[in-house]
Amino acid sequence: MIRRVVEEVLIFLLPFLLFALYLAVSGRRLHDREHWDGQVFRLTLAGIGFVILSLVATGLFAERHRGGYVPPHLENGQVVPGRFQ
Repeated sequence: MIRRVVEEVLIFLLPFLLFALYLAVSGRRLHDREHWDGQVFRLTLAGIGFVILSLVATGLFAERHRGGYVPPHLENGQVVPGRFQ
């Protein structure tokens, strides 16, 4: 679960990182507020759009399991891991 949250946060931050890379390549200073003031709202919308797109893509293309889930249980004194049938 933590991995999925971290992935979504990184996907959200992707437009900000790309914009910072653009500023660095174009020779502008990253820390000048004048470069960021007009772009933060657009970058936030782009980040939210990327997150929504990734969630939709995951829902459409994720692996589907046809059978039911068998939870972990004991067999002959051994723990058998949970699995999909």
